[in-house]
Amino acid sequence: MELNKYIEHTLLKQDATREDLEKLLKEACEYSFLGVCVNPCNVKLAKQFLKETGYNEVKVVTVVGFPLAQTTTENKVLETVDAIKNGADEIDMVINIGALKSRNLKLVEDDIKAVVEASGRRLVKVIIETCLLT
Repeated sequence: MELNKYIEHTLLKQDATREDLEKLLKEACEYSFLGVCVNPCNVKLAKQFLKETGYNEVKVVTVVGFPLAQTTTENKVLETVDAIKNGADEIDMVINIGALKSRNLKLVEDDIKAVVEASGRRLVKVIIETCLLT
């Protein structure tokens, strides 16, 4: 089994520099990781770097509603559309944990559904901060 094909190399630090991003991308290429997960502002740069180096099989993943998921559904949709426009292959959205804990499942479902619809055919993963659950 090739474990590297299941690894998503991640850099979501708010103070990440271009050098940090390039290091992450080079490592992902060197080890043939499944993908890289970067902040939305770095999607276009990551996609361009991978294209120029010929590592098109490394997916570019980004986050929406990160880190707190307390934006509106409309904002998450806009983030998704922008990420895709910039080259994102996959979307990782953060679940509205407050709505989930309040059992407002309609809001949670509508939020996820809207992002999935905005993503087209791209994979959407939902991040749940389990440490906030009881």
